[in-house]
Amino acid sequence: MPAYVAVVGASKATDQDTQDAEAVGRFLGERGAFIVCGGRGGVMAAASKGCAEAGGTVIGMLPGDDRSDANEWVSVAIPTGLGELRNGLIVRTADVMIAVGGSYGTLSEVALGLQAGLKVFGLHTWAIDGITAVDSPGAAVNQALASLLG
Repeated sequence: MPAYVAVVGASKATDQDTQDAEAVGRFLGERGAFIVCGGRGGVMAAASKGCAEAGGTVIGMLPGDDRSDANEWVSVAIPTGLGELRNGLIVRTADVMIAVGGSYGTLSEVALGLQAGLKVFGLHTWAIDGITAVDSPGAAVNQALASLLG
């Protein structure tokens, strides 16, 4: 069974976070992992693009009711109608989390993930207890996937 990896971050991401998220997505897609994300813009779109271009699967948990709101790289669009509450669904679907940059929505996903017992790996994100800081997209993916083996 493939690993389900939540990739979370700001919908209005910096150029660096966008580049890093696309690389994270590409590395996950190449390794056969499924990405779980909010399915829209910024970090979500960048990770989706990288994963899809590597032949991977992207699950987008959308905040609204319209499947067409998903970014073009989402493989499976799930319209939740839950707004930000969808963050809980993203967490419960995932086996592990990678946070890239982020804003308050990212912080809520990280908090929910930590509370649910997920290992969280962070690249340029919140410096809080429970997040393992990594220094590159490759390190984020390697450590996240390795954490599922032990």
